[in-house]
Amino acid sequence: MTESYLWWRDGVIYQIYPRSFMDSNGDGIGDLRGIISKLDYVASLGVDAIWLSPINVSPMRDFGYDVADYENIDPSFGTMQDFELMLSEAHQRGLKIMLDLVINHTSDQHAWFKESRSSRDNPKADWYIWKDQIPNNWAGAFGGSGWQWDEKRKQFYFHAFLKEQPDLNWRNADARRALMDVMRYWFSKGVDGFRLDVVNAYYKDAQFRSNPRPFSLNPFKLGSPFLAQTHLYDRDQPELHDAYREMRSITDSYPERAMLGEMLGDDPTRLTRYTDHDQLHLIYSPAPTETAWRPDHFHKLISAWDAATASNPEARVCYLLSNHDRPRHVSRYGNDSLAMQRAKVAAMLLFTLRGTPSIYMGEEIAMPDAKLSRSELQDPASKTYYPFYNRDGARTPMQWAPLPHAGFTNGKPWLRVGETYQTINVANQNEYPDSVLNFYRALMRFRKGSLALRRGAFSMIEQKSRDVLMYQRKIGDRRLVIALNFFAREAVAQLPKGKWKRVFPTRIGGDTVEGALRLTPFEASIYEESDH
Repeated sequence: MTESYLWWRDGVIYQIYPRSFMDSNGDGIGDLRGIISKLDYVASLGVDAIWLSPINVSPMRDFGYDVADYENIDPSFGTMQDFELMLSEAHQRGLKIMLDLVINHTSDQHAWFKESRSSRDNPKADWYIWKDQIPNNWAGAFGGSGWQWDEKRKQFYFHAFLKEQPDLNWRNADARRALMDVMRYWFSKGVDGFRLDVVNAYYKDAQFRSNPRPFSLNPFKLGSPFLAQTHLYDRDQPELHDAYREMRSITDSYPERAMLGEMLGDDPTRLTRYTDHDQLHLIYSPAPTETAWRPDHFHKLISAWDAATASNPEARVCYLLSNHDRPRHVSRYGNDSLAMQRAKVAAMLLFTLRGTPSIYMGEEIAMPDAKLSRSELQDPASKTYYPFYNRDGARTPMQWAPLPHAGFTNGKPWLRVGETYQTINVANQNEYPDSVLNFYRALMRFRKGSLALRRGAFSMIEQKSRDVLMYQRKIGDRRLVIALNFFAREAVAQLPKGKWKRVFPTRIGGDTVEGALRLTPFEASIYEESDH
């Protein structure tokens, strides 16, 4: 490492979904004390930061993404004292803590919304988006219209998600000031950063114009007004830049803090405008979580993102393959007898791109989605879009050991444990040197010691084989080549001119090669230019 090492730029982020990580009191819900008990495990992975999904007070209609009190901890997770202890214990282990900050909308149980809906002349009357009549076709992401009638105020309010999640009016100076104060509150407590939920949706079109609806034969889109629209007017408004600059100014007033923005959409050229020296530190898009397991698909995706950031040295992308909103990549890519081998290739891909990697709890053991029936679903969006969309399968409890409820709780878990827990769990993989878990650990150690992987330039290396993805990372005179065979058959790839030595293999190696390279099934290796 160098003296300029920055956790958000050079490190790895580990996402924890608190309800499902570890339960300390037997009520079946993961909590802060449970997280504290597993901090040694998290530190052992070699990650730099923990991103916590929401832990604020909430009625849990959207499991914490409907905040009713920004400055307190929901009792299901513990107390503020528990949070402060967790923060201290994490910092003692060299781990940063990022909170999920949901400030596009609140819960309808938030005191701000209760005041806003009470009357049209209330001081907070304009803190949310109210209209006498529905002005446009904006839809809710979780189904139906985005406009909801409020009988008390006799007006419609806008909600981009559930009707119980009214959107804040970022054009109101007092509301915006209050949201900035929320950031200051948590930074003052010692929080190291924020993952900002749906960060490019804060501002809506000032003229409230309707979104266009292009023709599509996709049956999923035809059944969803939200997916059927091109979202020109309910996100990505020009006022965002000014808001981000204010947020960056606040963040930079505290040492070594950072913001990671979740971007709606998949256009790298448009989205990378928001990451700069005076705006967001990092952004990520769901695009990688929707990419098929094919080298040409990843080639196209990665090339587009790299081209969009290449012209701006301050732009920084966070890459992830799984999170709480998408099916786990082990399941997406084919949860079969080859899943463990495929998971190692995916890990090599994630940790060697030009960007900041983020992994989702359980990803490091190749934990698949649970196969839940519709009657077992808890998530409102999953219920609405079943069987086309299911978030609960990726939210089942962490699989710690081959014990009842996977060692997650001694009570009844809030969501059923996945059926694979007896074989796929942390305890088993800890003892197996060639496990996915130990591969993740070794790969993160290698990445942390490699300036070329953390900071080097990126370039694709074109290949004739449709089974192989190959690219180069370079800094100064040091060059690394990453060779990935996506499939269960031998493949031939062409190395750049020169002598290359395998320095990080998925199989025993270390030999020096030139020219043609034979990759074993699912081989994922790093080669370094060699003079010998």
